[in-house]
Amino acid sequence: MTDGALVRLLEVHKVYRTGEMEVPAVRGVSLEIKRGEFVALMGASGSGKSTLMNMLGCLDRPSSGQYFLDDADVSGLNRDQLADIRNRKIGFVFQNFNLLPRTSARENAELPLIYSAQRLSHAQLREKADRVLSSVGLGGREDHHPSQLSGGQQQRVAIARALINDPEMLLADEPTGNLDSRTSVEIMAIFQQLNERGITIVMVTHEQDIAAYAQRNVIMRDGLITHDHVVARRLDATDQIKRRANE
Repeated sequence: MTDGALVRLLEVHKVYRTGEMEVPAVRGVSLEIKRGEFVALMGASGSGKSTLMNMLGCLDRPSSGQYFLDDADVSGLNRDQLADIRNRKIGFVFQNFNLLPRTSARENAELPLIYSAQRLSHAQLREKADRVLSSVGLGGREDHHPSQLSGGQQQRVAIARALINDPEMLLADEPTGNLDSRTSVEIMAIFQQLNERGITIVMVTHEQDIAAYAQRNVIMRDGLITHDHVVARRLDATDQIKRRANE
């Protein structure tokens, strides 16, 4: 795309049908997200933000309208084609971490590579997983199981898993929802560092103090975007961590 947009939604609608009833979840949303942006998607429960996130992540298709991802119209792709797009271009981070409990941090991080078109040896898998885990501050804990890790460390494993296929876009759904405030800032520092490396990040959150770490806030209500603005005084998570350490 000549204007640098990674994501472009054009008059996207999503309607769920329950029996004879139609429930509109997203109602004519148009949105552009440029490469390298860090966007917080906000709104109350039922605002449509989770439905919109699912469409951005190619987990669901719009009922009407178009979704262009990296210059390709993905709104009409079938399930297998959407799965391929997800695996190659998108990483996911969830509130509940979604780690396999009986496997190590390394094995959890490796998991997406099993479904990848890349054909890596066991040694290559291990090397790549260890490198990504180290990049999120988990060097030395590769063999730990989730039960041996704190909540913040488990979320770091989840971030490493999302990064293992070198995605162009990271989608984070309430990534600090199960974390205390100090750990939340540490996770936001990782997101800001990833964003500085050029990864586009879209984060669903209902917390204004977490949204303040993003570059841009998009607010939804009743299936529509009501506000879309650049964050005037963006918080720097690394500075916040240093300030707390000196208190």
